[in-house]
Amino acid sequence: MKGSSFSAEVVEPYAEALMSVAQEHNLVDKFGEDVAALLDTLKESEELQQFLDNPIIKAEDKKAVLQQISGDQIHPYMVNFLKILVERRRILFMGEICKQYQALLRELKQTVLAEVVSAVELNDDQKQAVRQKVLSMTNAQDVELDTQIDADLLGGVIIKVESQVVDASLRGQLRRIGVSLSRST
Repeated sequence: MKGSSFSAEVVEPYAEALMSVAQEHNLVDKFGEDVAALLDTLKESEELQQFLDNPIIKAEDKKAVLQQISGDQIHPYMVNFLKILVERRRILFMGEICKQYQALLRELKQTVLAEVVSAVELNDDQKQAVRQKVLSMTNAQDVELDTQIDADLLGGVIIKVESQVVDASLRGQLRRIGVSLSRST
């Protein structure tokens, strides 16, 4: 059910409603922090995701767990939003709604998401260089980096921004050399 068009029909309106509340109460950035924290929590705890997705578990139990994990860090409006998702049996879409909210936030702030894969962890200077490269490729005001490590790259980076891909990895360079050599024979 999560990958279907039904999913999109659920995710987008809820994310847009959350953005509307955030804008109305001047909480756009706070909600951005909250959804990032929620996504991190879901990523770290497969058990939590299974608990929330389980239709047998009572709504009140799910609300209590969400209240407990939210603590004082998550804004009360966000906690209420999560409780609405539970009541309407849409909590299984929480992760997707959070990601869609982040996409709306990036659009609002004219920020692009750059997915960066490197062979090793990038230092601050390298991250800044990637940001500058992405800014020169786009009309964005800012760049948000999503970094991942793939030791198979050998060195260099792969940068993906929307549909554009810049492969500056050693593996990519070796592949291009191989293709070039095979064409010349």
